[in-house]
Amino acid sequence: MIPLVKTCGLSRPEDIVIANQLRPDAVGFVFWPKSRRFVADTTAARLRKLLEPSILTVGVFVDEDPAEVAGLLQQGTIQVAQLHGHEDETYIAALRQMTSAPIWKAFKLRTPEDAAAAEASSADLVLLDNGYGTGETFDWSLVRDVHRPYFLAGGLTPENVTDALDALEPFGLDVSSGIETDGYKDYDKMRRFLELARVPR
Repeated sequence: MIPLVKTCGLSRPEDIVIANQLRPDAVGFVFWPKSRRFVADTTAARLRKLLEPSILTVGVFVDEDPAEVAGLLQQGTIQVAQLHGHEDETYIAALRQMTSAPIWKAFKLRTPEDAAAAEASSADLVLLDNGYGTGETFDWSLVRDVHRPYFLAGGLTPENVTDALDALEPFGLDVSSGIETDGYKDYDKMRRFLELARVPR
């Protein structure tokens, strides 16, 4: 299976040019103000207009007001909401009342209990990560307890993506810092990552 690839944290028109050339399956806009990859609503809307329509747009949120998330979905700035904070089942249910768009939920995998929480989530997809953009991998053996489709995140790079795919069978891969140089998206690193991720297995 060839996993989907989401390149996250795009924040500049130059990033969109790279994405349009290399065609990841999805890109992520980070709406968390504490992130160095943060983009304002207006910036994300401008970037979205530059992006090839076939590339899925995902908004990354941390404990944001559900109405704000739903607004960006309704405006068409993003097509998927990815929740990266402490959003619980009540939050997800409230957001579903406001939008029919897909909802993804990220989980920090540190213990078997974390894997069980990801398995039980009502989100449409789960994302298994090490934390809030730490750029570090986690103990991949914990993924054995997750039997639903998932995105693998956390410290993925062109150097370790083959190892990840030899060890696991993720539905998708989420990469950000691993395709950057000096904090900015790097064409060659993104190209290498996509080529290696898309090798048939």
